[in-house]
Amino acid sequence: MDTYILVLTVIGVSSLAMAWLPGVLEKLPISYGIIFTTLGFLLYYFTPALLDPNPLPNKELTVHITELGVIVSLMGTGIKINRAISWKNWRIPLLLVSVTMLICISALGFIGWWVLGLVPASALLLGAVMAPTDPVLASEVQVGPPSTEKEDHVRFSLTSEAGMNDGMAFPFTWMAIAVALAATTGEDWFWPWLWWDFFYKIAVGVGMGYLLGRTLAYLVFILPKRYNFPKTKDGFVAISATLLVYGLTEMLHGYGFIAVFVAGLTMSRHERPHHFHQELHDFTDQIERLFLVIILILLGGSIATGLLDAITLPGILIGLAFVFFIRPLGAVLTLVGQNISFREKLAISFFGIRGIGSFYYLSFALTKAVFPEEKMLWSIAGFIVLISVFVHGVMAAPVMRYLDLRRSHSDLQIK
Repeated sequence: MDTYILVLTVIGVSSLAMAWLPGVLEKLPISYGIIFTTLGFLLYYFTPALLDPNPLPNKELTVHITELGVIVSLMGTGIKINRAISWKNWRIPLLLVSVTMLICISALGFIGWWVLGLVPASALLLGAVMAPTDPVLASEVQVGPPSTEKEDHVRFSLTSEAGMNDGMAFPFTWMAIAVALAATTGEDWFWPWLWWDFFYKIAVGVGMGYLLGRTLAYLVFILPKRYNFPKTKDGFVAISATLLVYGLTEMLHGYGFIAVFVAGLTMSRHERPHHFHQELHDFTDQIERLFLVIILILLGGSIATGLLDAITLPGILIGLAFVFFIRPLGAVLTLVGQNISFREKLAISFFGIRGIGSFYYLSFALTKAVFPEEKMLWSIAGFIVLISVFVHGVMAAPVMRYLDLRRSHSDLQIK
């Protein structure tokens, strides 16, 4: 049988199943992440002649597939957040993407260097790529479609954290790249990294996202209302906006991930409630699920064909410690003093879901510099994502149902 035709058939069947799975799995302790990762593993275990899923020899392809999946997800994430932008409303996710992220990067990087013997650049890269939570795999614990309803603290915090920190991890990925390059050239890296990779690129990402988000909102919502400008009813505008914002921002050497999220968030501030927000969200959600099917099947396939071969017992223990101890403890410490219930703090801390963004950052860094322990980095990253897919996938639905049942009206208030 022609391999290409078989691949198309598998993607078609899986995508068709994805149309019904959200409703089917709504009350079951299992996620579609588990289903499609397992499917990919079984497919490649029994039919290894399929397209090579291994990211090591396919770094460029891995970069681009994961990149597209992440930016589509970031646009959808920005569009569906209802909460007004202010320090009072956003202090928890802002603390998560600053304090908690730095704790995770530092802790995992130090342990990687001390326990695994990774060189400093590789240890830093491991911390940087695993620190951000994932907007693609975290749909079970995120807010729903755009609406005027109040969002609970857990879903809002996890949604906005996933939207912001997929861009905020980029400076630290570039730091690891700079350290790796400096190890061979001996050049000073800190100050160029600080002003260019940290301040400049973040500022351009935020600025371009806001400017282009305002411009697109004006075209879509304001012009048809004030003038005789043609209305659009196509949700495809969201994908067009995603690619436009990302491309223009990257041309100016800003962080496109940040820009796409900010643009989606800015667009969602205009004319709410408006039925077209729902159209934009629904279309991005459908495209995101298509990418998710493909990437999860490839993840399962890569595990079946040797992605985890280089992992050791210390690597396994470090991966488990990161998912069950480092991220939860770091987030709990960050949230001390915040006026939300303790059970909500625990949920926010535990559901730091790792996924597609980590694969993007790792494959991106490996195309920019040489990291000696490449196979080990892939094995540990793959193991952590696999654990996150299964553990968080099993626990997300029942935990969120429990929180919903225990939630009172006062739990929706911003204090």
